[in-house]
Amino acid sequence: MRGQQKPDLATVIDYVKRWERGKVGISSRNRRAYAQAFAVPQRHLFAPTVAADDDDPVERRDFLGLSVAAAGLAVAPAGLADQESSRIGMELVERLRRRTARLRRLDDVLGGSQTYSVYAAELSATRNLISNATYTEATGRGLVGVAAEQAQQAGWAALDSGRMAAARSLFRDSMTAASDIGDTGLIGNALALMAYQRVSTGRPGTDEADASCRVVDRRTPPAVRALLHERAAWAHAVAGPTHSDEVEKALGQAADALAEDRLEGPDPDWARWVDEIELQIMTGRCWAVLRRPVRAIPALRWALARYDDTHARDKALYSTWLADAHIDAQEIEQGAHALGQAIDLGSDVASPRPGERIAEVAERLRVHADVPEVAEVLERARTMTLLG
Repeated sequence: MRGQQKPDLATVIDYVKRWERGKVGISSRNRRAYAQAFAVPQRHLFAPTVAADDDDPVERRDFLGLSVAAAGLAVAPAGLADQESSRIGMELVERLRRRTARLRRLDDVLGGSQTYSVYAAELSATRNLISNATYTEATGRGLVGVAAEQAQQAGWAALDSGRMAAARSLFRDSMTAASDIGDTGLIGNALALMAYQRVSTGRPGTDEADASCRVVDRRTPPAVRALLHERAAWAHAVAGPTHSDEVEKALGQAADALAEDRLEGPDPDWARWVDEIELQIMTGRCWAVLRRPVRAIPALRWALARYDDTHARDKALYSTWLADAHIDAQEIEQGAHALGQAIDLGSDVASPRPGERIAEVAERLRVHADVPEVAEVLERARTMTLLG
């Protein structure tokens, strides 16, 4: 994908300069994300034995090395270029799968503006292997499967950072690759991601979402089926109140899938995060957008209480749906409180989506500006917009 460019290098350099001057710190969620991506303990990347405050020059020097490593992630994985003209086997495919899984963890805590180029370069490197290396048919199928996963991850980062044309192209590329090897789970997820993008840009996505659920069958891992059904529920919820029955059915099918025993091994890594918390998040979001606060609020409150703050982008987004639901229930102070939580979490993530949602909810609250809690959160939202 998109060549082997370094990820937002100007931003990285600016951040490092501010770090050297002691103007910024590195958050705990970013520490964890980088450590997971590099498969290196945090103590090896940051202050090794004692806690250092944000002004510690030693810790800032540690971050300099980390920044160089992070920029280097956008270069092809070490040793892959040497493999392009040689014969490769399944051992390399498995190594690529493990690396792809590690780097996927970055999306848990970082925004698409920070991860897009990283994922793009990984896909580019795999595509070069497919085009130039020598391998058996089985190894070739494995490489194409890795490329399909990587295209979906890069497409998601593109969507999250507002690169909609790139996201659309990558999702289509992923579906083509998944179709070439007959991986119905990845085909279904490509369709679900296309639906999610259409919904995100104000277009109907129910056709793609429904198709994603038809592609898979009982042999498809439960978490994958649950993911596809809950995304179908979302597409139908956004389509409006006349789709309430479809929403109810899809959420029920997702719950049924999650309740199943796994008969043929673990779920794929790209669906590992689908669990009861995720299902309740989507349940709450669906009923919130359908203006059914009595059903939305309990689901969202239960899930958000169990959702780690390190997932700042996602938790900020989900908090805006809780705020919406409280407003619909005429619980204005609670709505302002939920929006304040979204601002706390979303003010420094590298994704435009939390800010866009916060602005939408703030606009709904504006008619209640005479309420002190609302006036305060509106000012905070305005300041966040100015800073962004």
